[in-house]
Amino acid sequence: MRASLKARMIEVCNSKIAYKGDNVGLSFYAFFSNKNSDPELLMEAATWWIHTHQLDHFEKALKIKTMVEQEL
Repeated sequence: MRASLKARMIEVCNSKIAYKGDNVGLSFYAFFSNKNSDPELLMEAATWWIHTHQLDHFEKALKIKTMVEQEL
């Protein structure tokens, strides 16, 4: 997964956690302002989320942040 997507994922997770707390959930769509603005990047996130890690549609932001940080 490209570094810019990892950075965006961490940024969004941090924002969601700060706003709604440690228990907030999100899907990979949360990393995109418009689901169709960058289909290639959306598919990269979806592949990481669904195929690589077999995550549920909604996961805790804290879990995703930790997973992404471990891959840096």
